[in-house]
Amino acid sequence: MIDKIQNVSSLSLSNGLDEIGSESTSVFGARAATPGQNTGMDFASVMGDMATDTMNSLKGAEAMSFKAIQGKANTREVVDAVLEAQQSLQTAMALRDKIVSAYLEITKMQI
Repeated sequence: MIDKIQNVSSLSLSNGLDEIGSESTSVFGARAATPGQNTGMDFASVMGDMATDTMNSLKGAEAMSFKAIQGKANTREVVDAVLEAQQSLQTAMALRDKIVSAYLEITKMQI
């Protein structure tokens, strides 16, 4: 997920100011998208990748716990893996809560 967010860091306002006169570029210097054109990441793929990363983190923590039981991993490695899994799970739960809250707000809107 961090790799996808790092693409945003390449955007800068100064690059966009140099190309304001160009009709095929946006404010950030990237090519302007036409309506209906797929420009890269969509919401579903970001959510899917995040869910996959969270599950991999949880599975990694579980595997590290089994290694510790077998005597193949030390306590520090297990603690690091479990804390990483806990952080991933808390992030996923917070995002789920925000999505549910947004959905409830949308359903309350009058047409």
